[in-house]
Amino acid sequence: MDRLNGKVAVITGGGGGIGRAAAALFVAEGANVVLVDIDERALAEVVSEIGSNQVSAFVADVTSAADNAAMVACAEERYGGLDIFLANAGIEGDVAPLIDYDEARFDQVMNVNVKGVFLGLQSAIPALHKRGGGSIVITSSIAGVRGAPGIAAYATSKHAVIGLMRSAAKECAAMNIRVNTVNPSPVETPMMRRIEQGISEDVEQVKLNVAQDIPMNRYAEPEDIARVMLFLASDESSWVTGSVNMADGGQTA
Repeated sequence: MDRLNGKVAVITGGGGGIGRAAAALFVAEGANVVLVDIDERALAEVVSEIGSNQVSAFVADVTSAADNAAMVACAEERYGGLDIFLANAGIEGDVAPLIDYDEARFDQVMNVNVKGVFLGLQSAIPALHKRGGGSIVITSSIAGVRGAPGIAAYATSKHAVIGLMRSAAKECAAMNIRVNTVNPSPVETPMMRRIEQGISEDVEQVKLNVAQDIPMNRYAEPEDIARVMLFLASDESSWVTGSVNMADGGQTA
């Protein structure tokens, strides 16, 4: 315990499954957490569930530069600075063939999943630098390292954030800021339920088929992914930067 004692973290996508798990784990490990999401009700639920004065909510749209600046300023005002930025906000988009994919929906996925990370980095890096360094963890996906039929926009966005991570890692190393991605396989979250429903009405069969492609023969739990994020956020990973960390039960082995 206490691997994040005295640290301040901003976690975007805090109302979703992985964000919730990461927030609870980070608080348990001693961090003060600003939990960010566009969904105010979901944020309130998570803060209530965690039940600690070490976590507080901030409603923001990650596609807005002003909102990204405001969430970092919030961490500095409430807790004195920023040490960890977990860029976790994301949407799945539609499940549809590439040739039929709606252009506006493609733009929305890229705005949230790529531009949102880009703007978050622009706001977080100076704040981390003021603290003498820190850690940035970006949520990518197994869809960021291989093709994913039916979810072309999502796969494109998750490939793109790996490029952002690698560029940022090179630029930020001299500032003692580490930047890495976590790349989950399917996780037991509402997002995965929506993807399953987009594939077929028989969601149980879809889940069975997907799980059979994972050597560990199950979906990840949000806590499985949060523990990888904890390692990357903590000083235990002080020599890890620029890395793509597969948390996929062996699916891409």
